Amino acid sequence: MSIKNRIAVVTGASGGIGRATAERLARDGMTVIVHYSGNKSRAEETVATITEAGGTATALQGDVADENEMVTLFARVVELYGGIDVVVNAAGIMTLAPLVDLDLADFDAMMRTNVRGTFVVSQLAARQLRTGGALINFSTSVERLQQPTYTAYAATKGAVEAMTLILARELRGRDVTVNVVAPGPTATPLFLDGKPQQVIDHIASLAPLERLGTPEDIAESVAFLAGPARWVNGQVLYVNGGIA
Repeated sequence: MSIKNRIAVVTGASGGIGRATAERLARDGMTVIVHYSGNKSRAEETVATITEAGGTATALQGDVADENEMVTLFARVVELYGGIDVVVNAAGIMTLAPLVDLDLADFDAMMRTNVRGTFVVSQLAARQLRTGGALINFSTSVERLQQPTYTAYAATKGAVEAMTLILARELRGRDVTVNVVAPGPTATPLFLDGKPQQVIDHIASLAPLERLGTPEDIAESVAFLAGPARWVNGQVLYVNGGIA
């Protein structure tokens, strides 16, 4: 199947890496479903940006951790476009604190969105992706960096890596690739929120390229896995400028 004929679902596409990914896949000619949870206006902005550039996109709402809502979303995509070829699971939340101080409610919220949400969407993707399809989930380079205060967030992403890499083997014979993208420090609101400028500057200096990543940097790697990278399967792709 031509990349230009692909139907892609991007969760968390109303902002940050998800939005950059949706716009990047649309530039490749894919029809993009811009998933959002609560911010409809931002999702519609993403759709408008894509359509104004000549692409095709539709905004659909759903809680990634609610299997009924996501079943409805996937069914709607099939109804509108006939099938699904790419699923990018960019939805996620992050709360930072040392393990000893983290509120368990924050831990539970991250587990629900990052782990259960990824599982729900991956399960639906495994059931519905067409031959030649691709599933891309998200982890984090903190798995290697082991930075303090990221304990719980990194734990959720460790779970994502485990389920994704095993799923790649479970889909033997389907001609569906399953991979993980693990960004390093990336200039998104999720990463920048609450950090003093001197901390941001220090983190940016750690990579040999001496800058933070951008959402567009990450989106390029996702586009590679979603399109031409048919011989990359069951891998964690670290996209971090060489920081780890």
